[in-house]
Amino acid sequence: MEEVPHDCPGVSSAQAGRGASCQGCPNQGLCASGAAAAPDPAIEEIKEKMKTVKHKILVLSGKGGVGKSTFSAHLAHGLAEDENTQVALLDIDICGPSIPKIMGLEGEQVHQSGSGWSPVFLEDNLGVMSVGFLLSSPDDAVIWRGPKKNGMIKQFLRDVDWGEVDYLIVDTPPGTSDEHLSAVQYLAAAHIDGAVIITTPQEVSLQDVRKEINFCHKVKLPIIGVVENMSGFTCPKCQKESQIFLPTTGGAEVMCRDLKVPLLGKVPLDPRIGKSCDKGESFFAEAPDSPATLAYRSIIQNAELSWQPYLAFKN
Repeated sequence: MEEVPHDCPGVSSAQAGRGASCQGCPNQGLCASGAAAAPDPAIEEIKEKMKTVKHKILVLSGKGGVGKSTFSAHLAHGLAEDENTQVALLDIDICGPSIPKIMGLEGEQVHQSGSGWSPVFLEDNLGVMSVGFLLSSPDDAVIWRGPKKNGMIKQFLRDVDWGEVDYLIVDTPPGTSDEHLSAVQYLAAAHIDGAVIITTPQEVSLQDVRKEINFCHKVKLPIIGVVENMSGFTCPKCQKESQIFLPTTGGAEVMCRDLKVPLLGKVPLDPRIGKSCDKGESFFAEAPDSPATLAYRSIIQNAELSWQPYLAFKN
């Protein structure tokens, strides 16, 4: 099957399925018929459901293994430290749901109520939802094609009883594919505050993050900012700093300057981050004075400041 052309005119265009660039595209017939542009009724249903959710943040990364789910979990933990703030964490990494493990909720199950699926609550003000809660074993593989993944994401957004929520954090898989398009499409009418994009300093990560930034521009998803994860390592004994992942092309700082997107901050490596994730505990509680903890808190503050202008405009 051939790939969708890079110069696709878009499903809403008069040239959809008819333009020269459409030749050979597997979706040409669907676009030409107009069916591809037909709005999904779930979009309005989700818009109605999301009226009780004040802020919606997507956590993205073009590259896998850069600590995106770890950041999503810490963002949720950090925001939920205020007992008056209601936080929801949605894991839409359908094939690799790691949020249940990181949050210490492995083995929990989703319950059905009259108003929909109930999230699994870590704290009274921190609810979590993941396909991992629907598996009989954490080792079970989810072998689904795109339409079934999209249906699951639609169900999470439409049928979960989130209640009154201040922040909905959506943890996504790496890339710019089905899950990302579904999340943006279904939340578009409900207004997404923006995306936080995670990278590591080396070029092999940055080259995929540039694609992620390009994806955000193409789908008109606001970018709250970029976080450089695993940014240096400070020895706990001698306090000497070393670069484990060398920023050979200048790291996230140079990339953000070149692409004119905000750099929210840099999180240094700390072995206790991985340990706390494996144990399902908050790293903030495990190492409150770690440079990484201080970096996380600064980034959360910077992110909140970054989305304020958008929120003021929206309201």
